[in-house]
Parts: sequence; C-alpha cells; structure tokens
Amino acid sequence: MRVLLIGLGDIARKAYLPLLFRRADLEIHLATRDPVALDDVGGSFRLPHRYASAGEALRRATFDAAFVHAATDAHAEIVRLLVEHGIPTFVDKPLADNLGEVEALVALARRRATPLVIGFNRRFAPDYVALRGTGANLLMMEKHRHGQPDLPRRVVFDDFIHVVDTLLFLAPSLVRRRTIETQVIDGMLHAVVLTLAGDGFTAVGSMHRASGIDEERLDVIGGNVRRSVLNLADRLDASGTQSLHRRPDWVPVGRQRGFEAMCDDFLRAARERRPVDEAAILATHELCEAIVRHARG
Repeated sequence: MRVLLIGLGDIARKAYLPLLFRRADLEIHLATRDPVALDDVGGSFRLPHRYASAGEALRRATFDAAFVHAATDAHAEIVRLLVEHGIPTFVDKPLADNLGEVEALVALARRRATPLVIGFNRRFAPDYVALRGTGANLLMMEKHRHGQPDLPRRVVFDDFIHVVDTLLFLAPSLVRRRTIETQVIDGMLHAVVLTLAGDGFTAVGSMHRASGIDEERLDVIGGNVRRSVLNLADRLDASGTQSLHRRPDWVPVGRQRGFEAMCDDFLRAARERRPVDEAAILATHELCEAIVRHARG
C-alpha cells in the first residue's frame, strides 16, 4: 500500500512512524510545510518520497490511504481534500474543533464512500478493551493536567474528547441522560465533569486542568469487582483483595496504548473500503460541542 503521512510533529514521530516504518507492506510518503522537519524525518527513516504539502503529494502520486497528523485547525481542509480524492483517511482527534465541520466531513465521506477514521487509541488499548462487557454498572474516568487551564474549546476538543469517547465506547447500553458541569475562571476552563447514564449504568468523566499531576485513571465497578487502569500502563483488580499488574517490559508502548492495533484496523478499513462510522464520530463530537457551550454559559 502507498500511504501518505501528513504532518511530522511529535505524535507522528513518536507514535506512528515507528509502527508504520517497520511494515513491509507499506510505501510511506511524507508531506509537511516544514522543510526542516521534512528533511529530518525523511532522513532519519530513510524515506525518499517527500512533499511540501498534501496538495503537491496528490498532484505527483496516487495513494491507498493517508494519515493526518497536522495541527487541529488544519484538519478540516486536509481531510476534505483527501476524501474528495477518495483516499481512505485517518486523522488525529478531533476530526475538527466544531460540530458543524465534523458533520460536513462525515457527510462527505458517506457520499464519496470513503473510509474516515478518527485516532481514538483508547478504543484499542488492550487494558481498556478488556473492560468492555464486564457487567460493570459504574464507570469512572479521570484525566487531569498540571498547570494547564486553557480556552474551553481547546481543552475539550483536544484533550477531554478522549474521556468523552472512552465513556461512550465502554457504555454497556444506550445513553439516555447526561449532565455537564464546568468551572471557568477568567475565560479559562479549569475543570469539567460529565455524567452519562442509561439502563443499568452510570458513567462519570472528569478533568481538572490545575491538578497536582498529569494522570489518567479508568475504573469500572460492579458485581463485587473493581477493575482499574492507571495511565494506560498498570492494571488493578480488586475483589476482596487487590492485585497489581504492570506492563511487561517487553510489551511496546505503542501496543499497550493501542496505537499498533488502531493502525492495523485503519489499514484494513482502507483495503476493505469500510463505511465511515457516522454514529460514533458524531456522538463524540456532539458531546464535546455541548460541553463547550456549557463552559461559555
């Protein structure tokens, strides 16, 4: 497969290129407006196919799939270009930072029958996947940051969106009720709490941007069992007594955090021309838009 990778920031270099580079079935092409990054990454990974923009790449070659790792405000323009060319597209979350553009892009992917996938790696992290279908009726996810209050839209769409999507992914039945609480100080979002509920379950997601430490914790509770995952690395199981399971040293971080399985799944979707999962994409982004509206009062 000939794959175009657009945007060469930290996430592309650390999470995606090491995984994609070692696959013998891929011919990787690079595109970025940053000439220094283009030469640096191209040289480091010995990739000769390099372009100064996505547009230039599409004029000079054809592609079986594309990964978009550009800045959030560039997502909509790049994704639209790729989907209009019928190229199966993977894009880092969010698809766009407002619901209107998300709806337009999803509709375009549907009309063009083009696979469109969003990079929610927690849907593929093995310790998170193992918590689906466990019969738990209380789900709680915390994702906190130290010293990072920011504009509501940026906090919610660039970071809290992981909490939103993970709770929707793990919810055992249809969400029928939701509540939102936000703390905004001088226009900056400091904290958000989201509660989702349906038949037989409650899910609570929280984030504090002025916390004492950067951390992530997921707990599912029910049936006299509590299962917890700490920072996507350690697992705690408790049923009267507690046991700790750490990520084995030989398990790559990319596999533990779900990036490996996520890339595999997208490349299969590209080959199969799998239809876009409209419901999941729209549900996550619609909830994020509702949280931003709440924060703005």
